[in-house]
Amino acid sequence: MTVLYKANMVRGAEWARFFAERAPDVPFLLWPDIGDPAEVRYLVTWVPPDDIATRFPNLELVFSVGAGVDQFDASKLPAHIPLVRMLERGIAETMVEYVTMAVLALHRDLLDFISQQKEQVWREIRITSAKRRRVGVMGLGQLGQAVIERLKMFGFPLSGWNRSPREIEGVTCHVGAGALPGFLAQADILICLLPLTDETRGILNAELFARLPRGASLVNVGRGPHLIEADLLAALHSGALSGAVLDVSDPEPLPAGHPFWSHPRILLTPHNASMTTPDTAVDFVLDVIARHRRGEDLPGRVDRGRGY
Repeated sequence: MTVLYKANMVRGAEWARFFAERAPDVPFLLWPDIGDPAEVRYLVTWVPPDDIATRFPNLELVFSVGAGVDQFDASKLPAHIPLVRMLERGIAETMVEYVTMAVLALHRDLLDFISQQKEQVWREIRITSAKRRRVGVMGLGQLGQAVIERLKMFGFPLSGWNRSPREIEGVTCHVGAGALPGFLAQADILICLLPLTDETRGILNAELFARLPRGASLVNVGRGPHLIEADLLAALHSGALSGAVLDVSDPEPLPAGHPFWSHPRILLTPHNASMTTPDTAVDFVLDVIARHRRGEDLPGRVDRGRGY
């Protein structure tokens, strides 16, 4: 029974060390060293090889090294092989840090101060109290709920929107497409943590921006294709939006000369909001493998029909 890792090779060396410490009886290989393909039972990967179905005839389980799985071509992964997205706590912890940073930067006018510094302008901006800045989170899964719990401590009025019902203490939760306009009308800072599916692709568009309070701002830590770029630029130009923090784009990286690189109302980071931590990720993978071998339900198992 071999576990094969095919992703970032620098972090892969850490995975190998932790596997050797915690499961010395389990063979662990780093791509492209696949050993005997017939022995590979578990694949940990960002993007699997195209010939996964034929190359590894006894494959039993595939792990995504990230929280999302939209990078997978489901048609190339046999239907009987479960796909598991990463739920290890390091992803949530780093995402919470990033989103908190982004929300506070927008709340405390950091984009304005960066522009003023470049222009050598010393000008106060009146502070808006947190209790008057409404924050809305799109996507109330593990990451969305972790973000909300951290933001509670600042006193922001919080609301959330999700496809399926959620109940979160102290948070106004909205469910389904019909509830989206009411949710958006109460979001001065909108955070997108949605999975990328056919239904959510392009959801951050002109129609959505028009439903936000004028001068609202956006944090997109979902996926680049959630956003219609031209609509964001138009909304920033018109003042419908006052700023955006973007950790994702389409494509990645953006080409030289793209307007996002130099826009004064956009803070852009290189898909670095959260990162799988090898230490805790190995614990998660070993736990799921043990559950799988016992025939139990698998945490993080992807519903192929929903795409997450």
